[in-house]
Amino acid sequence: MSSTKDQWSAEAYSASASFVPKLTQKLLSYLVPQPTDKILDVGCGDGKFTANFLPAVGSVLGIDSSPAMIESAKKDYGNEKAEWRVVDCRYLDKEEAIVNGSWDKVISNAALHWILRDSSTRMDTLRAIHGSLKPGGTFVFEMGGHGNVPEVMTALIYTLVQHGVPAEKAKAANPWFFPSEVWMKNALESIGFHVDQMEIEFRPTKLTADANGGLAGWIKLMGAPFLDVLPGEKQDDAVKQICDILEPVVTREEDGSQWLGYVRLRGISKKI
Repeated sequence: MSSTKDQWSAEAYSASASFVPKLTQKLLSYLVPQPTDKILDVGCGDGKFTANFLPAVGSVLGIDSSPAMIESAKKDYGNEKAEWRVVDCRYLDKEEAIVNGSWDKVISNAALHWILRDSSTRMDTLRAIHGSLKPGGTFVFEMGGHGNVPEVMTALIYTLVQHGVPAEKAKAANPWFFPSEVWMKNALESIGFHVDQMEIEFRPTKLTADANGGLAGWIKLMGAPFLDVLPGEKQDDAVKQICDILEPVVTREEDGSQWLGYVRLRGISKKI
């Protein structure tokens, strides 16, 4: 998540993406939480996902670059088991108090596609996750995989170009990294993980019907780095244009519900 501007708020996330911490049954089953587990949650957001396993483990440190989301996590889930800290996970390798080989498990849900976008810090972050674990410790994650939300990506880039943004600049505004299972497996093995499982799942995902969410809310929240390329006075027009382009693609005729083409990449790796 961007360190230059905090695009996140717990309210906007709940309105536009409340499904994210809910569609996590597979990931939680891979975590296999134990009462003695000391767990690091990378990109924890507002803590709603963390709360699913917090009662079943010994302790959790949730880290995220968004001060607003960490503040929300502290407010809603602060207790003796949980600590919440603002950390830009692109630079997790600089956090000596965290990357100390003391964690039983590291988990990350719907965050690594933001964190790993910066190619200059990508491998350092993965090495830091490896370095934070005890020998034999487990890294479990779910993130956007190759081909995630392709209709949205196309509409965002097209709309920026239509507003006079050069194509290369529009593509460079992309805040996400959606790797294939092959890339991720090779990357993790290259730094000393044993990959137990790596899978990719096409999972069409229903958008919220919240008045402040839905398709427009999703575009404003998740696509903020794209929209920020435009002057402020043009952004509302751009959102409308993006929604107009996407509406016939994502809307189901039978009930008017709207769905995006989510592709999820999940993995389980052990520190050798």
